[in-house]
Amino acid sequence: MKKTQKELLDCSGTGISILEMSHRSSDFSKIINTTENLLRELLNVPESYKILFLQGGGSGQFSGVPLNLIGLKEDRCADYLVTGTWSAKAAKEAEKYGKVKVIHPKLDSYTKIPDSSTWSLNPSASYVYCCNETVHGVEFNFIPDTKGVVLVSDVIQLPLQASRCFGLIFAGAQKNVGCAGVTVVIVREDLMGKALKECPIILDYQVQAGNNSLYNTPPCFRYGFSLFIILDLLRGKSYDCHAHLVSEARFCDQ
Repeated sequence: MKKTQKELLDCSGTGISILEMSHRSSDFSKIINTTENLLRELLNVPESYKILFLQGGGSGQFSGVPLNLIGLKEDRCADYLVTGTWSAKAAKEAEKYGKVKVIHPKLDSYTKIPDSSTWSLNPSASYVYCCNETVHGVEFNFIPDTKGVVLVSDVIQLPLQASRCFGLIFAGAQKNVGCAGVTVVIVREDLMGKALKECPIILDYQVQAGNNSLYNTPPCFRYGFSLFIILDLLRGKSYDCHAHLVSEARFCDQ
């Protein structure tokens, strides 16, 4: 906060505030590029993944994920491991764009993740969706075995405890690396370019990646704040779990 306060009126010696900085300027390009590079370093993200900074929060990605990925296979279907409020909402939204199979139907209360031996996953699904739930406190302590189907997760909160492959993860900055208004999406490059024709252009991952997450005007201040948070994470000043974060976050470089 002190760093943000100091930079508010004069951002990195530019003589202007980030609040008045053009998102098309070279100064802001440095901010977003540095933020991306540092986050890639922090999470050991391979070059075969794109890191996007979008808007709309996690709820926006409840639409963004199926709009971009449910068309990966001809059947346009997806499996959702529903373990709480957020995954239930995500599954309901995805039903607008294809066939959704709910692996864990709504119970009287969400208190556990059913044993994976009871799951009946569809091998023809475009992806399998799971998330950790902040409302009910239900958390995966293992990475679902999807038998080769793309795994998508709303990780909600870092640290990532991932030792296997994710095709896509997303997380709201406010619970991870900044303040509300920025959503981090990390997506494997080969999964892009398959968006449904009805996908709004600002939710199209390929379009946003091609425009360095700047197809539309972003909340510049929030990007800058995320940069300061990530810098502190790398320096080990903010979270004691820094070392765990770096060692446990793993992506599948395919």
